[in-house]
Amino acid sequence: MAHSFEEENRQDIETITKILEKITNLPAQQITPCLHTLMENLVALQEKPFYAQATPEEWSKTFTEWVECHRSLNLPSLSDEAISRDSIYGDER
Repeated sequence: MAHSFEEENRQDIETITKILEKITNLPAQQITPCLHTLMENLVALQEKPFYAQATPEEWSKTFTEWVECHRSLNLPSLSDEAISRDSIYGDER
């Protein structure tokens, strides 16, 4: 979880922990890890996925990085025949 999120909400987190201690009769040491996991999951639900927020420049950079990380695999390129319309669709006209 982002450190700034915890800092910004420290009092609320402490209050929630105390309430959970009272309700569950568990010590804060047992509640805190579960509470952090729950908050991480809830915060993640609010975050937009990369594809929904990335700029065209970020898309380009990320795609280029993805391509570069595959170059070291030395995979063979597809031939023109392998990617031709006829080889993909066959005689479906």
